[in-house]
Amino acid sequence: MLLKLLFAAEILLIILLQSGIDGAQSFPGAWKVAAPMPSARTEVAAVELDGKIYVMGGYEKNSDLVEEYDPAGNRWRRRASLPRPLHHVGAAAVGKNVYVIGGYISGEGPVNTVYRYDPAADRWLSCAPMPTARGALAVGIIGEKIYAIGGVAANEKNTGANEEYDPAQDRWAKRASIPHPRDHLAIGVVDKKLYAIGGRINGHHDENLATNEEYDPQSDRWRTRASMPTARSGIGAAALKGKIFVFGGESKTRTYHQTESYDPSNDRWQDWAPMPTARHGLGVAVVGSSIYVLSGGPKPGATFSSANEVFTPENVTK
Repeated sequence: MLLKLLFAAEILLIILLQSGIDGAQSFPGAWKVAAPMPSARTEVAAVELDGKIYVMGGYEKNSDLVEEYDPAGNRWRRRASLPRPLHHVGAAAVGKNVYVIGGYISGEGPVNTVYRYDPAADRWLSCAPMPTARGALAVGIIGEKIYAIGGVAANEKNTGANEEYDPAQDRWAKRASIPHPRDHLAIGVVDKKLYAIGGRINGHHDENLATNEEYDPQSDRWRTRASMPTARSGIGAAALKGKIFVFGGESKTRTYHQTESYDPSNDRWQDWAPMPTARHGLGVAVVGSSIYVLSGGPKPGATFSSANEVFTPENVTK
């Protein structure tokens, strides 16, 4: 009888210890899987406009693909193709239009093209070219202006270019360069300040960074903020309720499933539930209180997926 009681106590202790371990490893936030993209791609751009998500370009036979996702109906449809097959572009939505900026054309290198897409007419038009041709850049919106940051220029080296585009005037202006030039970075915007996060040096994914730099367009100045916990590049990011959520990424030997958020109000980072599918070169867009994480390569380099995974944070208030 005594042996049975001791055995039962031992089993209970193991269960309690295991429960403590599992609890320590659990993170807030929930993921679900939505309708996959019709195509499998990587190095895409994604933006939200009027409740729809547009996934553009990327690697998929030098893709000019544009696919529109309707979260309300959980369905996809094909839209007018990009004017040229592009990958590693920057993209933003302002007003009723989507803008695709820079990127690479395979076999040609980085470009300075800017295209405007009108979803109502399903039509693309050319806009004033960006001053600095580059790919693997990142873009952010403050007010009605688009900021194109970093990337790889025509000399295959990083550029610190920070160029501001005014869609209303179809005009570019040069602003203060980013202190640490890099590519494959991500951008989030909170309270009219831009945060340039992560990335790599001169396209080398064995030289990943955890750098986090804040840009204030009012003063045209940068300052260093708390570094991301996990150095990575090929990431995606989106701002939701005062926090910037950073997803995925790659190094030379692996892809990442990390979900980490940055809170500018206290200059701190937080861990969240990891992505179901680790990948890089993904697109990220916010609809309502959820973040859609789309496409991307499950292995380093030119690998492809049609993933559509939806992240909903918990206890995020502001």
